[in-house]
Amino acid sequence: MPKGFTDEDDELLAELGVETETKKESSRSPREERIIAGFEELQRFVDQHGRAPQHGEDRDIFERLYAVRLDRLRAQADCRAVIEPLDHQGLLAGTAPAPVDIVPDIDDDELLAQLGVDAMASDDITELRHVRSSAEKRAAEEIANREKCEDFDTFKPLFEQARRELSAGIRETRPFQTMAEIQKGEFFIVGGQVAYVADVGKEFISQYDRRDSRLRVIYDNGTESDVLLRSLQRALHRDEAGRRITDPVAGPLFAGESEDDDLASGTIYVLRSKSDHPAVAANRDVLHKVGVTGGKIETRVANARLDPTFLMADVDIIATYKLSNVSRVKFENLIHRIFGSARLDIEIKDRFGNPVVPREWFLVPLFVIDEAVERIKDGTITGYIYDPKTASLVKDSKR
Repeated sequence: MPKGFTDEDDELLAELGVETETKKESSRSPREERIIAGFEELQRFVDQHGRAPQHGEDRDIFERLYAVRLDRLRAQADCRAVIEPLDHQGLLAGTAPAPVDIVPDIDDDELLAQLGVDAMASDDITELRHVRSSAEKRAAEEIANREKCEDFDTFKPLFEQARRELSAGIRETRPFQTMAEIQKGEFFIVGGQVAYVADVGKEFISQYDRRDSRLRVIYDNGTESDVLLRSLQRALHRDEAGRRITDPVAGPLFAGESEDDDLASGTIYVLRSKSDHPAVAANRDVLHKVGVTGGKIETRVANARLDPTFLMADVDIIATYKLSNVSRVKFENLIHRIFGSARLDIEIKDRFGNPVVPREWFLVPLFVIDEAVERIKDGTITGYIYDPKTASLVKDSKR
């Protein structure tokens, strides 16, 4: 109730039909609020997938991070006490195997780091929880305190896109190696969180005569930190699970060494359909199928009229590009990302009358496909998407 609010005021408002509420102060500490926020992320995962996050090399990297977080929450009695009243999904009662050692007497800073939240000062400054060595204090101070990212809605789509591209194999996670890898627009996994370098400040010389910069780093739990580049570098080196998330075309797509899905001698092909379907006929000059094959293209399209992938019609071969060690999966995922906004939305019936939705036909002029393939080959395609309005490749404003 506002200061100075009297009983007469209350009665007057009641007569007017206005209800008053007394603002309740939160009884939770900042640490408890952060633990609850981390647990709510796990609950959203369960709502989306219908199960708890699980460990395993075949699992998405984000799911594996959530699984570690859940293990930590289950192992800490004080954390359980905070979130058990909120556990309507029974997550704390689960028995998923943990691939990491749960240390019973883990200190607060390390616990919160494993939970993906930031270590803060004790609520009671008179309470001496533990005494750390100078080295431990320096290590804790290397990463600046995190705070709420007020414009996180701007960055949230970037994390979601990175998640999708990791799942699709367009991006990969690799061990962190050098400071040169820390650049604006790069993603990393550090302290159990995915971190995005949103900005790199002007370079300066530190007191130890070393080059350094101030970074703005956004984390996938909606927080951010103002941290030195070398501090982030040290954190990544110390973290055994620290990883760099590659750019979409890093891999590379056209590699020097073969992988399981590579084609020793591949050919990218561009086809034009002869279908008399109204949607195809109206856009025939700009409607193209883009694919890759390790054999002869003529053989690949010989029975096009019987294949819904080819719109149940014969095709013309418009262009081909010879390449070596082509990753079919990565190439197709990359093409779908670039031209996704121009994908043909059409349903074709196969020979048995079953509906099929082809995925590799795009309303894109041939000269734009030529440019895209060249950019893929020289590695400059990163961050580009197709703009149907201008019929050109443009920088993705969300990246």
